[in-house]
Amino acid sequence: MLARPRSRGVSEATVKMCSLLRGEEMCLAQLFLQSGSAYDCISELGELGLVEFRDLNPNVNSFQRKHVNEIKKCEEMERILGYLLREIKKADISLPDRDVNPVTPLPKHVITIMEQLQRLEVELGEVTRNKEKLQKNLLELTEYTHMLRITRSFVQRSAEREHLEAQYEEFPFLEKDAMMDYSSMQRLGAKLGFISGLIQRVKIEAFERMLWRVCKGYTILSYAEVEEYLEDPDTGEPMQSVVFLISYWGDQIGQKVKKICDCYHCHLYPYPSSNEERNDVVEGLRTRIQDLHTVLHRTEDYLKQVLIKASESVYTWVIQVKKMKAIYYILNQCSFDVTNKCLIAEVWCPVNDIPTLRRALEEGSRKSGATVPSFVNRLPTTDTPPTLIRTNKFTSGFQNIVDAYGVGTYREVNPAPFTIITFPFLFAVMFGDLGHGAIMFLSAAWMVLYENNRKLKNTRNEIWNTFFEGRYIILMMGLFSIYTGLIYNDCFSKSLNIFGSGWSVRAMFENNVWDSSVISGNGVLTLDPNITGVFKGPYPLGIDPIWNLASNRLTFLNSYKMKMSVILGIIHMSFGVVLSTFNHLHFRKKYNLYLVFLPELLFMLCLFGYLVFMILYKWLFFTVKDSRHAPSILIQFINMFLMQSDTMQPLYPGQAGLQVFLLVIALLSVPVLLLGKPVYLYWLQNGSHRLGMYRGYERVRRNSEEELYLMRAHDMEEGSSLSDFSTSGEHNTEEFNFADEFLHQAIHTIEYCLGCVSNTASYLRLWALSLAHAQLSEVLWAMVMRIGLRMDTSLGVLFLVPVFGLFAVLTVSILLVMEGLSAFLHALRLHWVEFQNKFYSGTGVKFCPFSFSLLPSSFEHDGLL
Repeated sequence: MLARPRSRGVSEATVKMCSLLRGEEMCLAQLFLQSGSAYDCISELGELGLVEFRDLNPNVNSFQRKHVNEIKKCEEMERILGYLLREIKKADISLPDRDVNPVTPLPKHVITIMEQLQRLEVELGEVTRNKEKLQKNLLELTEYTHMLRITRSFVQRSAEREHLEAQYEEFPFLEKDAMMDYSSMQRLGAKLGFISGLIQRVKIEAFERMLWRVCKGYTILSYAEVEEYLEDPDTGEPMQSVVFLISYWGDQIGQKVKKICDCYHCHLYPYPSSNEERNDVVEGLRTRIQDLHTVLHRTEDYLKQVLIKASESVYTWVIQVKKMKAIYYILNQCSFDVTNKCLIAEVWCPVNDIPTLRRALEEGSRKSGATVPSFVNRLPTTDTPPTLIRTNKFTSGFQNIVDAYGVGTYREVNPAPFTIITFPFLFAVMFGDLGHGAIMFLSAAWMVLYENNRKLKNTRNEIWNTFFEGRYIILMMGLFSIYTGLIYNDCFSKSLNIFGSGWSVRAMFENNVWDSSVISGNGVLTLDPNITGVFKGPYPLGIDPIWNLASNRLTFLNSYKMKMSVILGIIHMSFGVVLSTFNHLHFRKKYNLYLVFLPELLFMLCLFGYLVFMILYKWLFFTVKDSRHAPSILIQFINMFLMQSDTMQPLYPGQAGLQVFLLVIALLSVPVLLLGKPVYLYWLQNGSHRLGMYRGYERVRRNSEEELYLMRAHDMEEGSSLSDFSTSGEHNTEEFNFADEFLHQAIHTIEYCLGCVSNTASYLRLWALSLAHAQLSEVLWAMVMRIGLRMDTSLGVLFLVPVFGLFAVLTVSILLVMEGLSAFLHALRLHWVEFQNKFYSGTGVKFCPFSFSLLPSSFEHDGLL
C-alpha cells in the first residue's frame, strides 16, 4: 500500500526532470465552447494558464470583430481607472494590499462597474475643479494683497521725494529726469493712468525694454520683487514674481501698455485711486482670504475622503477590467460553427495538462449553467508546436540565459539543467577568490532570504531588478568562487596556510646546501625538491601557500591555469557533442549517430582529446628528478601534424605510431562528416523501396489527414524519419535537393573543424581573466591596504579606518562589479558559442499561455501601481 504513493511521487519528479531536460510534449487541441458558457470557460483557462490560443480570424480587422464594443468599454474603464490612480498618487494615498485576486465579473456586472466608475469620475472631477477654482481665487487674492502692499511703498517714496525737493521746475525736461515722478506729470496737466499687477521674475527685464521701445518714454515703471514664492496656477510649481506699477500718459499709451501686459501673461489688478479705498480693499481681501482658506480646507478633506474610498476598490477594479478585456480579446480570436451556437477555438496545450483542461471546461460550464457542456478534441497537425519548459524560481534565471541565445526547438535537449552547474563553475574559474566569492555569496543569500519583501521586488530601478532577478545565479557563482578560491588558495590576493606547507626550508640547511654566505650573497634562493626533506608532499587542498612568496609564482600559475583551461574547454565541448546524441535519438535520426556524431567526436578526441592526454601524462609520469628532460607538449602537438616525431625526445614509448593513427582517423572523419549525410539521404530518396511506398500512400490517401497523421506517427515509432523530406501544411512532399543538403553539410563541416581549433583557443580566456583578476586584487592590496597596515605610529589605527573604507569601495566596485560582469559575459560567450552550438539550434517559438497573472498592465509600466 505504501509503494503506490512513492512510485507516483517518483513519477512526478521524473516528469518534471524530463520537462526541464527536453520541454513538455505539446498538442494542438480544438475547444468547442457553448455561446452561453464561453466567457466562463475562458475565464477558468485564464486563471490556470494552461493553453495558448491561436487566432482563427487572421484576415478580419480588429475593428470588425464581434466583441469590439465590449473591448471599447473596458478601455474606457481603464481610462477612468488611470485617472483615479493618478489622483490617488498625487494625494499620496497608499493602496491596500495587492495580493488579492478577485474573480472575473460576469458580463451582466460590467454595466454596474462602469456606472460606479463613471459616477466616481464625475464626483471626483467636480470636487477637483472646485478645489482648483478655489486655489486659483486664493492665489489671485494673495497676489492682489502683495500688489497693494508693495505699490503703497512706491507712492510713499514719490511723496517723500516731492517733500524734500527745494525747488520745482514748471516744465521738467526728460533729458534731465528720465523717470518722471507722478507729481511732475500732474503739474503738466496730463491725464494719468495706472496699471498694476504681477509678472514672473525672469520676464521683467524684457518687459521693461518692450515698454520703453513701444511707449517712447511716456510711461513710468516701478517694480519690486515679492519676498515669498507664489504657486504657478498652471504647473503648480513655486515661482518668483515681481509687482509692477505703470503710470502712463494718455489713453492710447494705456491701450498699448495693456496689450504688452497681455503678451507677457501679466496678472493685472485694479489700482485704488486713494488711500481710503486702498485700506478698504485690503481689509476686504483679508476677510475673503480667511473664508477661502476655510472652504478650501473642507474641500480638500472631502476630496481625500473620496480618494480613500476609491483606493479601497481601485486595485480590484483594475484586475477585473484587465481580466474582462483579455477574455473578450480571446473571444474575438474564436470562430463560430455553422449553427452560430458554438464557438470553436484552437489552442496549444501540454499533453499532461489535457485532463486539467477538461476539468476547467466542465467548471466553466457548471458556473454558467449551460445545459450542453463544452469539450476538447485533439487535432492532428504537422505544424511545429511552441516550446514549453517549466521552471521554478531557482531554474528560471539559468533558463533565461539559454533563452537569450534562442528559444529551443520543440523537444530538443535543453542546455539549462547543465548550465546550472557549468555556468557558475566557468565563472568561478575566472573569478576564483575566496574573499570575493564569500562577499558575492552573502549578498545573494541576503536577497534570497528577503525575496518576498515587496520593497525589494517592486522597485523601478532596472539595475537593481536585474541583480534581484538573478539572485540564484549570483548565489551559485559566489559558492563556486569560494571553491575555486580554495583551489587557487587566494583570498584578497593572500594565501591561507590551513594545512601547513609541504615545503621545508630546514632541510636545505640540514643538508648543508644553504649557509650564511649563500643567504647573504643571493637575493633569491631556490628550494630544490630533489633534496630529501625539502618537499614533503602535495598540499591537501589547492595550491601550496608557499607559492605566494615565490618569485616564479606567476610563471607557475600561468602554466597551471593555461593547461587547466584547455582541459576544461575540451571536456565542455565534448560533452556538448555527446548531448547531440539525445537529439538524434529522439527525432528518430539514427543515421546522424554514424554520419554526424561519430565523425565529430572522433575528430575532437583524436586531436584535442589527445592533447589533454599528453598534459595529464606529463603531470603524472614526469617526477621532479626528470622534469627538466620532459619534452614540450606544444612542440609535440605541432610535430604531430608535421610528421616530425623523430626530431626530439618522445613523451612516451610508441608515441609516433599512435599519433599517426590518431591523425589518420581525424582526417578520415572529415570526408565522412562532409559526404555521409547528403549521400545517405540521396540514396534514401532514390533507392529506398519503403520510402516509395510511403509516398505512394500519401498520394493515394492525401485527403484523409487523420489517417496520414497516424501513419506518420507509426513510422516515427518504427524509427524511420521523414523530417528531411518535410511536408507542407497541405501535405505536399517537397522535392529533395542534393545540392542544398550538400552545401548545408559543407558549411557545417567547415564550421565544426575550424571551430574545434578556435573554440579550444577561446577557452584560454579562463586563464587570462583568472590571471587578470588575481593581479588586480594583488595591486589593490599593495597600493591601498598595505600602506595603512605599514603605519606604526599612534595614529595608524585611525588612518586605517579610511584606508579600509577605500579598499572596501574599490573591491566592491572594481573587483566584484566590473570584474564580475566581465567574467559573467565571458562565461556567457563560452556557453553560447563554444558549448551550445554543438547540439542546440535555438530556433523554436516560446509557449505563451493565456494567463491573467502574466498579462502586462499599462498602470504598472507608468508606475501607478
